[in-house]
Amino acid sequence: MMPTCTLSLTQQVHGQLQRHLFPGDGKEAAAVLVCTRVPGTRLRLLVRDVIAVPHDKCIRRDAVSLTWPSEYIERAIDLAEPGQLSLILLHSHPGGFAEFSPVDDRSDQEIIPAIFQACGSLHGSAVMLPNGVIFARIYTPNMKMMDVDLVSVVGPDLSFWWNDARSRPISRPMAFTSQMTAELGRLTACVIGVSGTGSIVAEQLCRLGFGRVILIDHDKVETKNLNRILNTTKTDADNTLAKVAVFAGRANQYREHEYVVPVEANVLTRKAVVAAGQADVLFCCVDTLRARSIADLVCKAFLLPLFDVGVAIPTRATTGDGRAIDEATGRIDYVHPAASSLFDRGIYTAANLAAEALAEADPQAHADQVRRGYIDGIPEQAPSVIALNMRAASACVMEFIARGFPFRHDANTRYARTRFMLAEGVEEHEAEDAFHASASPHLARGDEQPLLGLPVLSEGEIE
Repeated sequence: MMPTCTLSLTQQVHGQLQRHLFPGDGKEAAAVLVCTRVPGTRLRLLVRDVIAVPHDKCIRRDAVSLTWPSEYIERAIDLAEPGQLSLILLHSHPGGFAEFSPVDDRSDQEIIPAIFQACGSLHGSAVMLPNGVIFARIYTPNMKMMDVDLVSVVGPDLSFWWNDARSRPISRPMAFTSQMTAELGRLTACVIGVSGTGSIVAEQLCRLGFGRVILIDHDKVETKNLNRILNTTKTDADNTLAKVAVFAGRANQYREHEYVVPVEANVLTRKAVVAAGQADVLFCCVDTLRARSIADLVCKAFLLPLFDVGVAIPTRATTGDGRAIDEATGRIDYVHPAASSLFDRGIYTAANLAAEALAEADPQAHADQVRRGYIDGIPEQAPSVIALNMRAASACVMEFIARGFPFRHDANTRYARTRFMLAEGVEEHEAEDAFHASASPHLARGDEQPLLGLPVLSEGEIE
């Protein structure tokens, strides 16, 4: 069953909370989570701020109960009120009791209504167990309660804690098994760009069993695409059908029900950004820098793991004005919200974003750019690159599997970036600490207007 209510936080925040809630004395401890939410129809809360309740300020602390001053809730309300954000009252169960206790129930009935009087339309409570698992529940203003179906933690590793399995061992499902398939069936993936690499990434996600796959692309199928975009035909090109509609139409035939959602929109539109925010995992398979910059912001603002893939075929001059392949390369970057961004890693800069925008504004320059395509220095309209694209797309999806269902011998922190060079026969990896992570004002921004801090994505803008 697909989750209807989820809570997401970074691995960095989760570690901070676990250290505070389990100081080693066997007693309960507390914190208040200040949460934004993603735009759109899905109820997905994002932990933006944490107010930790100092242990020595608690009126009573023991192994099964906790009383703490209201001033820390008041501080959280001060943070939440301007944006009408949600508060979640989190405490620990040092004994490992994987349920809300009767004391917890009574406490919610006393405190949550008072928070509603101050601000917000959704508030809740949560418990962390000694193994780090969090389970939570949410209330509406009339105190109707709903369980948080999924708590996800995004960092070098991906953790998904399901409300209906909170008493089970914390170990992740084994990679490449039916257990992995079953969990993927409850998750939503979003693919930005459904062309050369994107269609292959999307095909893998569908076959792996994701419960929902959102496809974002504004382009139409053309004859020159047919040698590298999966699930397309000459009839699609002749009728200039949308890439996402064609792919969804074919992929939805794999199952008894429709699960692929086509979003025919430029990723620089509000429609596309809202759609991306409905996902649990984000894959970026585009060939423009501005689209990558949007994916970067979506990762930060909506606390999504981002897998970015790209390929290139640089050439060199030979005698007689000829050209030869210098290398056939692929790159996969994994970005999580609290780590270095694609911008930090030099994938794009302010200067080349501006240059790309200028080129697109100049029809002739943009046409030249499109003609250059995959192979540097050679104007190929239909390059035969599907084998290279498949190599890169497979590595991209394997990177996700390694993060969500660990199987590597080494820590995932060593694989922030993977590069392969086929002519040289080399594969290189760069660790997360090889990149400087700049502070982001957009972390867990959620649906704050304008979306992603970009005026073009404001409510009411033409999509």
